[in-house]
Amino acid sequence: MTFLTRLIVILVLVAVVGGVVFLATWNMDPPLAQVEKQIPAERFQK
Repeated sequence: MTFLTRLIVILVLVAVVGGVVFLATWNMDPPLAQVEKQIPAERFQK
């Protein structure tokens, strides 16, 4: 491989690993809005 190809591959790998680490350690808060949905009784089997 040429120097440029190795550099691009290493940069892509660093970006992927960095993204995985970021998503694994991100402390995202859950949504606080309560959701209520009425389900018609016809959808259930009798």
